[in-house]
Amino acid sequence: MDVKRRESRDDWMVADIRAAYEVLASCTAVDEDRIAMVGHCWGGRVAWLGACYIDRFKALAMFYGGNIKKGLGEGAEPPIGLACNIPCPVIGFFGNNDTNPSPEDVDDYSAALSEAGISHQFHQYDGAGHAFQNFPAPERYNESASEDAWEKVIQFLDEQLQ
Repeated sequence: MDVKRRESRDDWMVADIRAAYEVLASCTAVDEDRIAMVGHCWGGRVAWLGACYIDRFKALAMFYGGNIKKGLGEGAEPPIGLACNIPCPVIGFFGNNDTNPSPEDVDDYSAALSEAGISHQFHQYDGAGHAFQNFPAPERYNESASEDAWEKVIQFLDEQLQ
């Protein structure tokens, strides 16, 4: 297990996200009513987690965020179980060839959001795996999925943050 996973704790991540939010929201050039969380891979998990604990985000966008069904740190509840705390609409992008999250995991994410009454839309791409937007890694990059996801996330954020 790499150091990031071994030493990561959800409570520490939430504290960091909360501090970052406060700094960002305090900037005079930032409209705190128009702040969203966006994350890829590990950052997708962090974005979900942050939205579960900070009720001021206006949108959440995640790209192939895995490990949402695992709590990190002693006594940490898996973020999927905190879906009812998410204060905003969610958009997600996933490769159907991914194993973390697998298509079954994505179904579980969607079910948790639906059960919590959270508006969400998920886009899943055949022929795409994990990190399908990682263009410097040609073995992972899927141009058509990546371009479609960018168009959709920009439209979603534009609609949610107007």
